[in-house]
Amino acid sequence: MQIVQTPESKLQELGLALPPVRPSVGNYVSRVRVGNLLFTAGQGVDQYHGKIGRDLTVEEGYLAARQSMLNLLSVVKDELGELSKVKRVVKILGFVNSAEDFIDQPKVMNGASDLLVQVFGEKGRHARSAVGMAQLPNNTAIEIEMILEIAK
Repeated sequence: MQIVQTPESKLQELGLALPPVRPSVGNYVSRVRVGNLLFTAGQGVDQYHGKIGRDLTVEEGYLAARQSMLNLLSVVKDELGELSKVKRVVKILGFVNSAEDFIDQPKVMNGASDLLVQVFGEKGRHARSAVGMAQLPNNTAIEIEMILEIAK
């Protein structure tokens, strides 16, 4: 008999915990469900501030992207009750607070992408955009939004 691991148990195995859902800081909601799709608002991070390539290293950016994804997964779990209701990660869009000459946004975004594959396996493989930004709210190092296919 094969034991099926839940996404939550995979996070625990990785030594990671989902943080509390961060409150919205404007006139918007943290997620919108349309049919079998779940769209999240962008999630920044509280731990990493500044520009990647100037104030922070690629490695710190990777960790920031991972933390942003944990923040997003908290929103998803709050909406669905359990992460196993995720049928597929469709797309993530990452905004990287970048120094003017920084070109490694994809390496930074791998922090989020790697975590999704570790937690969801093949269902975590997704389309992705990784773009550099001149500035992000509160000087956060990263902001990521996500689209998911969910079980009805």
